[in-house]
Amino acid sequence: MSSPRIATVKRTTKESDVLVELNLDGSGLIDIQTGVPFFEHMLSQLGKHAGFDLTVRTTGDVDVDSHHTVEDTSLAFGQALREALGDKAGIRRFGDAVVPLDEVLVQAAVDLSGRPYLVHRQPEIVELIGTFDTTLGRHIWESIVAEARIALHIRVLEGRNAHHVFEAQFKAVARALRDAVAIDGRTTGIPSTKGTL
Repeated sequence: MSSPRIATVKRTTKESDVLVELNLDGSGLIDIQTGVPFFEHMLSQLGKHAGFDLTVRTTGDVDVDSHHTVEDTSLAFGQALREALGDKAGIRRFGDAVVPLDEVLVQAAVDLSGRPYLVHRQPEIVELIGTFDTTLGRHIWESIVAEARIALHIRVLEGRNAHHVFEAQFKAVARALRDAVAIDGRTTGIPSTKGTL
């Protein structure tokens, strides 16, 4: 690797103020504050199990609800992932994982393709985990995918407990990303016959 694969993204709107610092070649050091505790727990899973160093500081209009905070943080994380990857020379590009969490089993596959596309399959679950609105789940992935410009497939193969269903998704995506961003010793350039990703 010729340069560190790190990115800092700041995103400010009338609804939130977000800072994301991401190091793809970290050791899973996590420091996350968003004002939405369950979302912080999920982002911690993502950073830890991907082996990323991840710092997030978000101040949002949580007095309204958590939607803008979660959305804008997810968009900023996606942008940071894209920027940290740079030209993607030497990466594996593809990653996949199947992750169990008690009664839940989740499959995730990612292609760092430069083209945003999400397929998300999840069973019906309760609308709230504590005070967290579970309908935001798909929207988190939509937001990350849109800014990271990746193809991401997530399928919950088994499961009923809402907390487990969410957490296993974040862990599975983390493990898939860990593989996809890894440097492949057999690849010297861009892993595409197009010459660009």
